[in-house]
Amino acid sequence: MRYAIYGAGSLGTVLGAYITQNGGEIDLINRNQAHVDALNARGARITGTVDMTVPVKAMTPAQMSGKYDVILLLTKQLHNAEVVTMLKDFLTEDGVIVTLQNGLPEPGIAEIVGSSHTMGCVVEWGATLSAPGECVLTSAPDSLSFHMGRMEGISDKQYAAVKSLLEKMCPVHEEPNLIGARWSKLLINATFSGLGTVVGGTFGDVSENKDARQVAIRCMKECIDVGRAAGVTFAHVQGKDITRLFDYKGALKRAVGMLLMPIAMKKHRAIEPSMLQDLKNGKPCEVEAINGVVCDYGRKLGVPTPINDRIVEVIRREQAGELKREAANIRLFDSLL
Repeated sequence: MRYAIYGAGSLGTVLGAYITQNGGEIDLINRNQAHVDALNARGARITGTVDMTVPVKAMTPAQMSGKYDVILLLTKQLHNAEVVTMLKDFLTEDGVIVTLQNGLPEPGIAEIVGSSHTMGCVVEWGATLSAPGECVLTSAPDSLSFHMGRMEGISDKQYAAVKSLLEKMCPVHEEPNLIGARWSKLLINATFSGLGTVVGGTFGDVSENKDARQVAIRCMKECIDVGRAAGVTFAHVQGKDITRLFDYKGALKRAVGMLLMPIAMKKHRAIEPSMLQDLKNGKPCEVEAINGVVCDYGRKLGVPTPINDRIVEVIRREQAGELKREAANIRLFDSLL
């Protein structure tokens, strides 16, 4: 079988290194020629919570050929229509695209390649691209995991092939409640990636700062309220019932949730939001596919989302160069508390 990672940036490079180190063969595909050249010349260098250098096979999209049985998709959602349409021609007859993206990408992908060729996987760890061919794994090794689900028509054989591939890195938990898992990850990303980008910091800069936590707990509440209004049953995240931990009806439970936040995020405190990485690199970020999704669902369902609305507004202003990415931006939420 042939495997590929399309969009092998920070997460994809780390994943490809683990798969290759543990006996798998997989093509790492990225549009950045310097990154591809560095990977082929020196291997994938992974530091942070681990230290390893692994020879890998990398290429640009223009160098792709033949058909793949599994394509792990790790690009931003901004160009999904164009990218997935192109990848469709590189799938075998029963090949699958496995989206490891943020947000709720599966329905849009299934519209292009069909549900029998679409799988979803929630990534519960983080990484940062530090230089061409070099990445920093920012989650503790004992906290790495995937939660994977399938859309209608995916066979047991297809599922088993993908599961076996991903297990070369870390445990893969079968997720019968794929939408619930997606919403749980969306809640985390909207809160910590969204606010981390607002303040120009890491997940820990949100979870360990009192002022930021006051905004974060309200962001979580909005996501929970919107998801429930949409009929979602939130899935557990690495064994934790996040709605039980962070939902509240009064000030006391809200205060307890704020106290628990740094403990719950301890192993992921060093994660730098992918949206922040994009802004630092002068690229448009995918805030519309993260906080924007919460806002869109809230408008459709009549659930107010003032915190998420403000996060989208602030990040758009940062992207336009109208605001610096700094801790003082948390004060822009004072009127909503």
